[in-house]
Amino acid sequence: MATTTASSANFKNYILVTLAYWGFTITDGALRMLVLLYFNNIGYTPIQIASLFLFYEIFGVVTNFLGGWIGSQLGLKVTLYSGIGLQVFALVMLSFLNPDWTQWVAVGYVMVAQAFSGIAKDLTKMSSKSAIRLVVPQDAQASLFKWVAVLTGSKNALKGIGFFVGAALLASMGFVGALLIMAGVLFLLMFTGLSLPKGMGKIKAKVKFTQLFSKSQEINILSAARFFLFGSRDVWFVVGLPVFLRSVLGWSFYQVGGFLACWVIGYGIVQFSAPALLRRFGSGQPPQAKTIQFWTFSLTAVPAAIAIALQSGAPANVVIVVGLTVFGLVFAFNSAVHSYLVLAFTDDDKVALNVGFYYMANSGGRLAGTVLSGLVYQFFGLVGCLWVSTALVLAAGVISTKLPDPQPSKAIAWKAGDGD
Repeated sequence: MATTTASSANFKNYILVTLAYWGFTITDGALRMLVLLYFNNIGYTPIQIASLFLFYEIFGVVTNFLGGWIGSQLGLKVTLYSGIGLQVFALVMLSFLNPDWTQWVAVGYVMVAQAFSGIAKDLTKMSSKSAIRLVVPQDAQASLFKWVAVLTGSKNALKGIGFFVGAALLASMGFVGALLIMAGVLFLLMFTGLSLPKGMGKIKAKVKFTQLFSKSQEINILSAARFFLFGSRDVWFVVGLPVFLRSVLGWSFYQVGGFLACWVIGYGIVQFSAPALLRRFGSGQPPQAKTIQFWTFSLTAVPAAIAIALQSGAPANVVIVVGLTVFGLVFAFNSAVHSYLVLAFTDDDKVALNVGFYYMANSGGRLAGTVLSGLVYQFFGLVGCLWVSTALVLAAGVISTKLPDPQPSKAIAWKAGDGD
């Protein structure tokens, strides 16, 4: 009876955490589309628009580094709903943007607001993924992989939906109206956290600030691989690809936004389905070190093949659509297995610290990819971005060869159950 009660409580907590994360994720995708569309409409170039997101990425790195420590001291409930509260603040702040301001003032103002949004995003993400580790029993690693995949896969699908929501709200309610509607919905969502356990994720012993640098070897290796993996995506996806689609292929902004939104949704669906697909076509066991090595080295071939096809004169529209689809498919498996392994390598009382450190590396890779995407595209075009992407994926693969398998006691049989 006690087990049943605990399971019910865990499931309720999982639902609350997931709802909070979903609500935040939709506004995150919608806000990105709002900023892109709005500033494009008032004459900003794609490179200028990309610069608006630099603080978003920079403060994501800082937040992931400090967020895990804060979460371990105050509990994940505090960091989760603080993140949502900061997003509400960022949305309201952006609603006060004055179109009569000079460009440099407007850019600075938006960058500051985006900094708050970046802090909010990574506080929420770190807290949500850490919380999942705490509501899944220690000996249920198969369930852990499935639940993490549901959270992360649905996140990407909902972020894609957020692109559409942002465009629709902008068209129907205007820039300010869209921001205030999203802020209001998120504010109401904050009340769902009242019934979450107060001390969830709070570490048993106080942690010194210097211990943020003292991680396990497995987490260090996985974090380094994550840095290069996500840098390899954003080095051509953030600036290079949208600019190429618009300036070279002549796609409209709405075609570019719609295509990328569909890609993100499809990517999320694949990530959501990763456990079932790997279970069906793999060994039936939870992911091991060789699993991530296989998928990372497989990914290396994709940007290289796209670059070669473009250089050989193949139809660019076909190459991009097919190539990006394959890239998203393989990348989604990489991301799903990564998200499982970071939790399989950590302990309950260190989950916030380890996950925060790991996603700091993730944000660092995104930041590096964002900066490189603009610089490399300006001098070497999309093909140059793709070759840099290839090198970064290869680096991630080489680093992943140093990973051990999760502890044998955690690597239990991974079998499909009813409803899987």
